[in-house]
Amino acid sequence: MSPDDIIAAIATAPGRGGVGIVRISGANLAGFAEALAGKIPVPRQATFARFHDAAGALLDEGLLLYFSAPASFTGEDVLEVHGHGGQVVLNLLLARCLELGARLAEPGEFSRRAFLNGKLDLAQAEAVADLIDAATAARAACRSLSGEFSRKVSALVAELTDLRMLTEATLDFPEEEIDFLKAADAFGRLQRLEAALAEARRQAGRGKLLQAGLSVVLIGQPNVGKSSLLNRLAGDELAIVTPIAGTTRDAIKSCIQIAGIPLHIIDTAGLRETGDAVEQVGIARTWKAVETADLALLVVDAREGLTLADHAILKKLPPALPCLMLRNKADLLTAPAPEETGAITLSAKTGQGLEALEAALLSVAGCQGEVEDVFIARARHLEALEAAAAYVLHARVEIETPLPALELFAENLRLAQHALAAITGEFTSDDLLGEIFSRFCIGK
Repeated sequence: MSPDDIIAAIATAPGRGGVGIVRISGANLAGFAEALAGKIPVPRQATFARFHDAAGALLDEGLLLYFSAPASFTGEDVLEVHGHGGQVVLNLLLARCLELGARLAEPGEFSRRAFLNGKLDLAQAEAVADLIDAATAARAACRSLSGEFSRKVSALVAELTDLRMLTEATLDFPEEEIDFLKAADAFGRLQRLEAALAEARRQAGRGKLLQAGLSVVLIGQPNVGKSSLLNRLAGDELAIVTPIAGTTRDAIKSCIQIAGIPLHIIDTAGLRETGDAVEQVGIARTWKAVETADLALLVVDAREGLTLADHAILKKLPPALPCLMLRNKADLLTAPAPEETGAITLSAKTGQGLEALEAALLSVAGCQGEVEDVFIARARHLEALEAAAAYVLHARVEIETPLPALELFAENLRLAQHALAAITGEFTSDDLLGEIFSRFCIGK
């Protein structure tokens, strides 16, 4: 890809529609517009135009919009051809653009040029894709696109920069006998910085859940009602339910939403000792699903409570995996059963106790309250925030020692700043840019 190329792509979704858009970006597109539409459009005004092929035959008619650089999405000259929404018509218009010297845009290339030309930072560019893909998190994606996340990161970087400046002053002018760090209350500023990083990580963590959702795996012995619970949560008969133990042989997945949080629920084969080769494969897949889950729901029969077999299942769970115990089949209880601490009593058949389960799921996700302060974040953003927090902690430990090594203190601050700057793209490798923008749709 060359930044000097003129790029073009269909910017509307495939299929029939009232209007379809072909977008073109590059340098000096006034002549390109004249060749395509027979006129040079006035910048930032919608102009009626007829679009012709090389022989002068009419391809379509519609609107032509011209955004001159740098006042455009990409920071280059941008043309938008608004024609009729048929796929054949749009392909003809795109083919004409390619004849005039444009090339087909790569996925995400328009947004990549916007980033490279300083129209968006990297976090905002990623929010473009998140907003397009948003199922329940459109408002959070809009907050990221508007720069709320970037401003928070920039404020943290500015604080780190100021601390680094004070450190360098102390190192560079020892003859002044002034401890610039002490005078500026470096310790207090580090504590406030740690608190701000913790809050940013909380918001970003909730934002990541809004985007990706929580992976929840249903586990337990056969015939405790896992499949019935999946069907109840999904509101559909997704899993076969029979009184025969071992009916579920493979993982069955469904995505539901609770208070706007996507939950990927995975029903699995019942866990027991068996000689059935097919059932053994299903049980092996159950444990594989457990390895990648964010939460396990151990379903037990409320009439029997937690059995030795259930204890054996709990012992095999990864130590870091949160687990909720669900006492199912409450509708069959003839007398109050002993309560287990933290267990939720419910009935997948009648729906009793589902509200308590939903509240517990939101609690595990950390999203019990409003999400108006949340912005969409990705795994790399969380990793960068965690790395920055670790470096700031190392810096604080260093400055708390009786004889602090200011060089190490300064280096930890520099590494923290570098980690945060990667979020907005101030320090970003070309390989990472390729990975990020390749996941965008063509035309954006």
